[in-house]
Amino acid sequence: MKKTSRIIAFILIVALLIVGMGFTYKNVVKNVNLGLDLQGGFEVLYQVKPLGGDGKIDDKALQSTAQTLENRVNVLGVSEPHIQVEDPDRIRVQLAGVKNPDEARKILSSQANLTIRDADDHVKLTGKDIVQGSAKQEFKQGTNEPAVTFKLKDRAKFKKVTEEISKKQENMMVVWLDYKKGDSYHKELEKPEDKRKYVSAASVDQPINSDSVEISGGFQGQQGVERAKQIAELLNAGSLPVDLKEVYSNSVGAQFGQDALDKTIFASMVGVAIIYLFMVGFYRLPGIVAVIALTVYVYLTLVAFNFISGVLTLPGLAALVLGVGMAVDANIIMYERIKDELRVGRTLKQAYSKANKSSFLTIFDSNLTTVIAAAVLFFFGQSSVKGFATMLLLGILMIFITAVFLSRGLLSLLVSSNYFKKKYWMFGVNKNNRHDINEGVDVHDLKTAFEKWNFVKLAKPLIGVSILILVIGIIILSIFKLNLGIDFSSGTRVDLDSDTKLSQTKVERTIKDVGLTPDQIQINGNDNKQATVQFKNDLSKDETLKLNKVINDQYGHKPTVNTVSPMIGQELAKNAMKALIYAAIGIIIYVSLRFEWRMGLSAVLALLHDVFIIVALFSLLRLEVDITFIAAILTIVGYSINDTIVTFDRVRENLHKIKVITEPHQIDNIVNQSIRQTMTRSINTVLTVVVVVIAILIFGASSLFNFSLALLIGLLSGVFSSIFIAVPLWGIMKKHQLKKSENGKLVVYKEKKSNDEKILV
Repeated sequence: MKKTSRIIAFILIVALLIVGMGFTYKNVVKNVNLGLDLQGGFEVLYQVKPLGGDGKIDDKALQSTAQTLENRVNVLGVSEPHIQVEDPDRIRVQLAGVKNPDEARKILSSQANLTIRDADDHVKLTGKDIVQGSAKQEFKQGTNEPAVTFKLKDRAKFKKVTEEISKKQENMMVVWLDYKKGDSYHKELEKPEDKRKYVSAASVDQPINSDSVEISGGFQGQQGVERAKQIAELLNAGSLPVDLKEVYSNSVGAQFGQDALDKTIFASMVGVAIIYLFMVGFYRLPGIVAVIALTVYVYLTLVAFNFISGVLTLPGLAALVLGVGMAVDANIIMYERIKDELRVGRTLKQAYSKANKSSFLTIFDSNLTTVIAAAVLFFFGQSSVKGFATMLLLGILMIFITAVFLSRGLLSLLVSSNYFKKKYWMFGVNKNNRHDINEGVDVHDLKTAFEKWNFVKLAKPLIGVSILILVIGIIILSIFKLNLGIDFSSGTRVDLDSDTKLSQTKVERTIKDVGLTPDQIQINGNDNKQATVQFKNDLSKDETLKLNKVINDQYGHKPTVNTVSPMIGQELAKNAMKALIYAAIGIIIYVSLRFEWRMGLSAVLALLHDVFIIVALFSLLRLEVDITFIAAILTIVGYSINDTIVTFDRVRENLHKIKVITEPHQIDNIVNQSIRQTMTRSINTVLTVVVVVIAILIFGASSLFNFSLALLIGLLSGVFSSIFIAVPLWGIMKKHQLKKSENGKLVVYKEKKSNDEKILV
């Protein structure tokens, strides 16, 4: 009997979802906090040192410095700054959307140490003599000139100081902000007025009996007013109780960020659209359900990301799209099992029930391995890499909500309605390919398109080829090494954007106009309107400011400037290795517990093979290795094992069926059967993810090119290794176990007592 109420319920749920998302998606998208690489801004990592170089930095000093920096952010007018204290002596400042990164660097790094000196640079008063919060930007009476006023704690002390200065031949009272060793009043006098480092210099003819000080004369026009405001606010924000050393910085122009965002969104839409078409075309009615679930997946992931106040970066956006591929994987596992159950002759309800039960643990196991890799990435990553891991972890959570529960709930309504009871073609199964249930054909007995393929036989020479590739890879690495980006080798990287076509000569001329010599220049983009310039040494703040100005003037866009100290480069490399080792250990432990240690070992060996292939190819092609490359590697570690886990899950099912192994050929049969039975699913899954990666590779931001390429190589290598390395390698180890077993037999499954299987009709 047809149950119209189930169809109505399906339509109502889908309608509610569409209407709900339609009315709220604008707010959801609007509330997403974009990272520096998507909207421009400034990031800097400071190493905190004691004033004068003596003593140690404790937690109190770090927190006090962080508070002072946060106060200074108000000077910049930046909303929602992210200031994080990092053990043992570092503070990370992230200011997304800041309009002037150069000004941000200048204000944040300013010590705000006010000193009043004589013409011979002797200190007379310091910031400690100022009444806290008394600094104001005002206008002089009569002339209406901008000025900065503040009050002193001790009127008598100021009178004494001004009396001493008035008696000198050169009776100048010089006000300095952040006086540095080597600075001199007389040196600054030789410079143009707008280039002088001191704030003001006034002659003192007689003692001043007052507790108020006025700084004026050096502020011209509207810019002068803004400068006076900043000085007043900096003085009120307080002097830094420590010295700050900049060990990492990244400034991204707003235009650069917007272009990257637009390109990556377009690439993502292309990739996802192709996935949607594939799912509907291949799986028919379940494919439509998958499209609904996948759309909800993207929506809920963004909602959850907003809830935790996450910051979306380019790698994070890539992780969101990659999650669509993983969600597709969860659906494909389910739908392939439904197709198999229909082919053996079960009714639609029976097929759905059996597939629902058998596929859940497979999906759980495959996704949990990705969680391990993402968690490692989160704990060891920094900045955009951590953002990538956060989005990946949220994505996996939403996969269970949408691709597992929502998708199954919607499909259950359609199945139980009985409207599609005999319409097997709507589930991708031809009527002619169905067996009669009375034939007693099991899912594991079904013929596949790969029956003529002997994967065990093919694996032997291919494992030999893989070993040869590994040897060649080691030779390549020893000769060429890795082309380390500044994330690992230290230095400064400048990415610039132009409205006109660029050439290496033109860019080199621009850089040399600043007085700098680039170590490497690379022209990027399909239209040659982007360029990357690298310096082996760290650029100073002044050099960075000058370079920014020249590039902005010549090309019309502010560049992205990324600086890493040697110390940070070494730490990144160390943490990356730790992350890889911990992820491998975590996966092998989990797989060993859920399956057996031979499967865990062979799975990890296959993964290490994939990692090494990526590394060797990047070395051979001289592609730059940066922190996003590490993110790609760890993603492959987590994602490509999905295929291996699914195949091992089928191996486990086939072992349960055979129960006892007495001959080596039985193991070969299990290996061949398991690979054949999961081959279609493996191909479909990897194709959907590869489509997304290729879309990002072709249409996405240039900064994601190496990331996407590493993913593509890893995905293709992952399919190869799971089919021709992981499972056959397990077969070899299992044969060895059989050879050493007592009585020449292996008991691989002991049947547990259970209730009789319920058949749904």
